[in-house]
Amino acid sequence: MANLELGAAHAAAATSAHRRGRRRLLPFLLVGNLLLFALYGGVVSILLPLQVENIDSAHKVANLGIITGVGAVFATLLNPIGGALSDRTRSRFGRRNPYLLGGAALALVFMVFMGNAGTIALLAIGWCLAQGMGNVYQAAITAVVPDRIPAERRGAASAVMGAGQNLGLLLGIVIAGRFEDAIPWGYLTFGLLLLVGAGLLARFTHDPRTDEASTEALTATSSSMRDDLRSFLSALRFRDFMWVFIGRALIVMSYFLIVGYMLYLLKDHIGLPKGMKDVDGVAILTLITTVTSVISTAIGGPLSDRLDRRKAFVFVASAGMAAALLIPLLSPHWSTMIVFMALSGLFFGVYMAVDTAMVTLVLPAQEDAARDMGVLNIANAGPQIVAPFVAALIINLLGGYSALFLVAAVLSLAGALAILPVKTVR
Repeated sequence: MANLELGAAHAAAATSAHRRGRRRLLPFLLVGNLLLFALYGGVVSILLPLQVENIDSAHKVANLGIITGVGAVFATLLNPIGGALSDRTRSRFGRRNPYLLGGAALALVFMVFMGNAGTIALLAIGWCLAQGMGNVYQAAITAVVPDRIPAERRGAASAVMGAGQNLGLLLGIVIAGRFEDAIPWGYLTFGLLLLVGAGLLARFTHDPRTDEASTEALTATSSSMRDDLRSFLSALRFRDFMWVFIGRALIVMSYFLIVGYMLYLLKDHIGLPKGMKDVDGVAILTLITTVTSVISTAIGGPLSDRLDRRKAFVFVASAGMAAALLIPLLSPHWSTMIVFMALSGLFFGVYMAVDTAMVTLVLPAQEDAARDMGVLNIANAGPQIVAPFVAALIINLLGGYSALFLVAAVLSLAGALAILPVKTVR
């Protein structure tokens, strides 16, 4: 009898701890994701281009493309590897915490290494390892949502993660701009901030231990890599889902072709008002596109619900992005860049809000919704990772930054056309 009472007490205590952790989870998820994308935004948009230019200004475009391209390979490999390892980890600290803390700590080490790199080769090694560890962290924090958030609250959790991404990119660029003349300290700052975010999430939220996790949670991730690949291919066999996947990949690639080379683009092609620093120009344009994107996201999603129209919104937003890209192509000036970034954020915000809603309507099977939404995330993350490498090839092989705007416009238009074959959504 005493043993039964003791077991019941332990179970009640575990349940209570789990509920307390869930109540305060969303704010710490916001902070954790925000600081991760602050690192990505600050390093990729400001610190890395500045350091590459300091080392070898004559070949900066090609060198930045090589570094980001090789880094993309590491990120692509380590994200699923880190996720699979954390899925299968059983420890008294939980499944995700070891990878949140370990990924952040190692990212800090490699960020310090980058700050002291004096050659392109060493800088490439440092970024590959730092970005790889960031992706281990990212795999763990992304898995927290299905682990700990009930189905009826996952929409809010996804919104929080998305807000962290958008605000983090902006914050990272603003912070990095303060370290234009002290790049090593900038790397150190971002590494420390990520470790703080991991520490807060691990300390103040509850990652269920093995004895607390449900049998479903422990067995749901036991599939092999072959099973995962088969699942991926099965999702893309559904025609409407495949076209939405292709459209998303094209639009995201178009958007990040420009964003990834913004510093060099302003410095070498557009030009800035007298007295304005390049990093301040990037920060101003990022702020503009973030504001318009947030506004259009808040309006576009509910309006498409009210009108019960998805394809029209997605098509117009995609075509609008293509048209906006023609503005700096035909008139490469600071004032036209402001107009372009405002319109780009406006259309991209509508696109992301409505296209995400449309995806939920073309899922092959509702019982596999989480898996298939994960497949779609490849169309989100993949183009962002490889965009700087592709941009470097375009700039070097197709005639400079004007070609970059032209290719981005073609990709956006192709993304708009990719939506037309979708049949199950109006």
